[in-house]
Amino acid sequence: MAKLTQEEILAYLDEATILELNELVKAIEEKYGVSAAAPVAVAAAPAEEANAAPSTVTVVLTSFGDSKVGVIKVVREITGLGLVDAKKLVDGIPAEIKKDISVDEADGIKKKLMDAGATVEYK
Repeated sequence: MAKLTQEEILAYLDEATILELNELVKAIEEKYGVSAAAPVAVAAAPAEEANAAPSTVTVVLTSFGDSKVGVIKVVREITGLGLVDAKKLVDGIPAEIKKDISVDEADGIKKKLMDAGATVEYK
């Protein structure tokens, strides 16, 4: 078999149809055990970002426990709401107490609410 030059190969590729090129790729994959698929290394990057800790969280009250009045007092202190509005917020469980705050601030709020008997989670 005569050895083809690089120019002859490029000339064939210029003239070949998409169907012919597709068949050529399949034949190369089968003969040499390779794949023409693009590497998937880029897909790993978002997974690493997902594992990073969030910079801001939302504190959500999920239960007021046995001390509803105590939890209402703490909610008033944290949010600056009046008695009626704080009571409505606590009655509307699950309720967002503070949104998009730092994790450190959220930890402080969570501690105050848990000390009052509430159950809290972050979102």
